[in-house]
Amino acid sequence: MTEPHLFELDSVVVGQPKRSRWRRYAGPALAVSTVEGTPLAHVTRLDDTRWFLAKTSGELVMWINRRSRWGQFRQVRFHFTDAAGREVGTAGTQGLVHTRQLTVHPEQGRPLFLTRQGPLANAWHLAETDGESGPAPEVLGRVTVSTVDAWLGLQQYVVETDPRLDASDRRAVVASVVCLHLLRRPPGDNATPA
Repeated sequence: MTEPHLFELDSVVVGQPKRSRWRRYAGPALAVSTVEGTPLAHVTRLDDTRWFLAKTSGELVMWINRRSRWGQFRQVRFHFTDAAGREVGTAGTQGLVHTRQLTVHPEQGRPLFLTRQGPLANAWHLAETDGESGPAPEVLGRVTVSTVDAWLGLQQYVVETDPRLDASDRRAVVASVVCLHLLRRPPGDNATPA
């Protein structure tokens, strides 16, 4: 059976892998799978500024680099580069609450905007943006977060995208969901997610 292509699927799940409550976990930070549970890729943390996304076969898909500093009043920017080192997109925060809005710029195509309606909302909407007036009214996707293990606080994000989005758009959206998780649950932070 052929492995489905990661960025051709309309829906994927990005989540923290299950782990033992009793042993130190040393696996990938996040796993990407189909909605049915077929593993597609994993995200591994190298340090607080670099992560990489690789297929389950081990093939490198992209690097995710944070080039700005964490801070309540600073913008946070992420840059996505492919295995050849070519930039394939960016994501950045808007406003003081970094987990409320993310601008997403795929390698080519339209800029996108990932936003949630309020601080307690568990879903973000994806829409096109012109970069100045905010998101367009047409929703091109949705990201819904849920807790899969209440004791450990493990999170998963269901990423649903419109069939009209191309692979470049979907690649940037999946990478931005990884960034969203990193903003909500920074490495080493045991606080409640934002």
